Amino acid sequence: MKYIIPFFLLIIGAIAQDKPNIILILCDDMGYSDIGCYGSEIKTPSIDRLAKEGVRFRQFYNNAKCMTTRASIVTGLYPQRDNGSIEMLDDSMFTVADAMNKAGYYTIMSGKWHLGSKKGHRPIDRGFQEYYGLMDGCSNFFNPVQRDPKFKGGRVRVFGHNDELITDFPKDYYTTDAFTDHAVKHIKKAVSEKKPFFAHVTYTAPHYPLHAKPEDIAKYKGRYKDGWHKLREERYKRMIEMGIIDKSVKLPPEEGRMQNWDKRKNKDWDEALMEVYAAMVDSMDQNIGKLLKTLDETGTAENTLVIFISDNGGCGETPGGDNNISHIPGPKEYYTACGPSWANAQNTPFRRYKSNMHEGGIATPCVVRWPAKIKANTWTESVAHIIDFQPTFMTMAGLDPVKDIPSGKRQLDGENILAIFEGKEFTREKPLFFEYSKTRAMRQGDWKAVFEKEWALYNLANDRTELNDLSAKYPEKLASMSKAWDEWAAKTGTPKVYKSKKRKKKK
Repeated sequence: MKYIIPFFLLIIGAIAQDKPNIILILCDDMGYSDIGCYGSEIKTPSIDRLAKEGVRFRQFYNNAKCMTTRASIVTGLYPQRDNGSIEMLDDSMFTVADAMNKAGYYTIMSGKWHLGSKKGHRPIDRGFQEYYGLMDGCSNFFNPVQRDPKFKGGRVRVFGHNDELITDFPKDYYTTDAFTDHAVKHIKKAVSEKKPFFAHVTYTAPHYPLHAKPEDIAKYKGRYKDGWHKLREERYKRMIEMGIIDKSVKLPPEEGRMQNWDKRKNKDWDEALMEVYAAMVDSMDQNIGKLLKTLDETGTAENTLVIFISDNGGCGETPGGDNNISHIPGPKEYYTACGPSWANAQNTPFRRYKSNMHEGGIATPCVVRWPAKIKANTWTESVAHIIDFQPTFMTMAGLDPVKDIPSGKRQLDGENILAIFEGKEFTREKPLFFEYSKTRAMRQGDWKAVFEKEWALYNLANDRTELNDLSAKYPEKLASMSKAWDEWAAKTGTPKVYKSKKRKKKK
């Protein structure tokens, strides 16, 4: 009898090891065409390797904003509203970490959280067994708690390890490296303990402030001397040549906020903004290489799902209106941002930026590798969204994404997209909804309705860059979709100020 118990323990251990590991990598404020496998000139061999060995999505969506995207990833829900403010986390939400814990996973989070730093809202309070990183939305990359000079009062950021605050950092500290080191350490711990792991690695790169190491910046010195207009054209042409977009996809007119490069008086400073931004993406890719190396060394690569996405499109913000050329992009002493002109190129071929509901705000590159299941070097046209992660991960872990949600907790909003990873047919059953800062959108099949000052209607099957407004041609379709958006908004507690108004008839 003494031999039977160890035998069953071995069986249980083997079953646990058969469960696929998951690494969900989220970068910050990166445009659709900012990585090599989506048409960029920036060197991203590690992400490109994921693409070569996995599948790329052409139509994957986020929530257009840092906080709302993170809320949806963690909860499997659309962002909830309470009297107009975003209710990031409450007791009715069963988080993805809660679910993976239930399935016996070691749950790790490393990087930006941005969903609250008070007790009850921290990662360790919401299911993550191990956490290290930034609780806020952005920080100095070399000293995360250094006061931000661009904001009134010089706000101090909250940074911590589990329930302990960290206030001192070594001289050679860089957040992108530190986040990776923490993730690698605990992935190895999970493997040594023979536990499947769920690691959510959330880089702050390439979100402002523009901070990068000199050796990484040097790689891109002079690369952007021709300016943002030329970069946008180069990427568009390369995307067609690579088959990322079809040649029928038209490049929209430049955004109104894009400035005339030829009239810029301080081009060296403008170039430096993009050089540092590229260096930040490059550094992140180097660190993703460390994660992949860890999987290879531990023998876990074959049965590990690795996903790479961005939380929103390229960022057109200039915090504090910074255009002070004495503030040098790169070193920790200064706080600079790319601004709308470079962001327009980063979002090639789409319209708008972060916070907007056109494709430039909500479409993300999505690269997924899982050697045990996914066919290498493939593309999918399937439409998917970050709310789909939790039901998919639960299914992979042996849980039912409906029945295994505890009583009293909200049912998930997303759909199980495991079929996509397995190379099977997948047809989305429910429409997708979006909103932020009085802009909103809905996607239903190939149809997309977008509201800025008024509703517009597009068919993305033949107009992915949203150039041909069909609202006058199909008024009934638009009316049906805007009504559905209002009904969704009411369910999520979206403020009444967002309630749709009837479109004015054009004379």
